[in-house]
This record gives sequence, C-alpha cells and structure tokens, in this order.
Amino acid sequence: MTDARFQYSFKDLRIKTSDIEFLLGYAESSDMDMVQNLIEESMNEAAEICNIRAEYRIFKNVILNDRTKNIIINDLKFDVDKIIFNQMKKSESIAVYLSTAGAGTGERSREIMMGGDPLKGYILDIIGSLAADAASDLMQEELAVSVGQSGLKITNSYSPGHCGWNVADQHKLFMLMPDNFCGISLTESALMEPIKSTSGFIGIGEHVRYNNYTCSYCDIKDCAYRNLREEK
Repeated sequence: MTDARFQYSFKDLRIKTSDIEFLLGYAESSDMDMVQNLIEESMNEAAEICNIRAEYRIFKNVILNDRTKNIIINDLKFDVDKIIFNQMKKSESIAVYLSTAGAGTGERSREIMMGGDPLKGYILDIIGSLAADAASDLMQEELAVSVGQSGLKITNSYSPGHCGWNVADQHKLFMLMPDNFCGISLTESALMEPIKSTSGFIGIGEHVRYNNYTCSYCDIKDCAYRNLREEK
C-alpha cells in the first residue's frame, strides 16, 4: 500500500475565468464587464480562503469480479456497475483518492447569498467546485508520473454517485481512508463535508487506458461540467 498527500495553492489549480463565464451562461452577455469584475473579485477571495488538499492510497490486493461487476478491496465490496467496471477491469491495483477545496468557499458562498448577493455567491460556489476538481486532476497527474516510473498507466477517475455506482458506497470508501489528510467527513446520507470535495477510484496497470473524454459514459445528461468539457 502506498500513500501520497498534496497541498496546493489556488494558483496551482490554473482555473480559467472563461470556464466560470461558461458555467454562468454569461459568455455573450451585455453585462460581461460587471460579471468579469465579480469573477475576478471572487477568484481573489477564493485564493485566500481555500484549503486545497488531495491524497491517494494505492491498494495492490484487489479483486475485480467480471461476472458481478464489482471490485473488492480489503474485503469491502464496491458495486461499481458495468460502465466503471469495464473501464477498470484490467487494473492490477487501485488508487483510492480524495480531494477538497476546503470549507471556505462553501461557507462564504452561503453567507454572501444570505446577505442578498446571489450572483457573487453562485460564482464562489462554482469556483469551489472547480477547485476541488482541479485538485483531483493535479493529484491524478502526480499519480500517473509516479506509476509511470514502473512502466504502468492509469485509468480515469470514477466516483460514487456516477455511472451507476451507488453513492452509499462512499461509506465503504472512507473506511479505506481513516483519518484522511483532506479532513473530509461523511453525513449519514453519504454526502461529503466540506461539500466542495471529490472521492473515488483510479485503476493502475500495464494494460489500462486513460480516455481524454469520458462524459459519454456518464448517465447524468444535464451536468453543467459535462457541457463544459464538451465545449472544450
């Protein structure tokens, strides 16, 4: 079992203002000057309040059951369903990962919305989501470099709650990451706190494949971030 932990600055994430504009739907708005000022102000604020962390733990003794489409790690069975299983079935080991933007953007977003500025609050909410995803992407790049030194490759990352994988499996996933560096906890309904956090599996092996675009596999058709990836 191998662990790695990362702390990132907001600047490390390279979040683009154009991505925020796209997710807001303001890309061709006549109010762009006002929106761009709010985005810049929110980005500066996020840089001060984010606590950006990521980590992974590699498990080598894993069982991938092709008949039942589940993955067993440390006697814990994860019913990932066929879409995720088919992408990971050639894995020789699996990295369980977490990433978070911290509680700051979520708390500040709610505070601003309650104070009567829903647009700025929403912008901060978007930035928090992008930050958690970007931290996950950076961590995945670090993982790819690390395993690549042994001639191995990685799959894309896959999370509970997507592609048929029941979100309730978060509880088992977190059993594999006790006292996690990211400081993430779970509610009874398997929601992560801080809410701007991500978790999941990444397959590792000689014959696995990383796909540049995986949204076509996902069953969430109205996801804003799916639309952003398609735009790119």
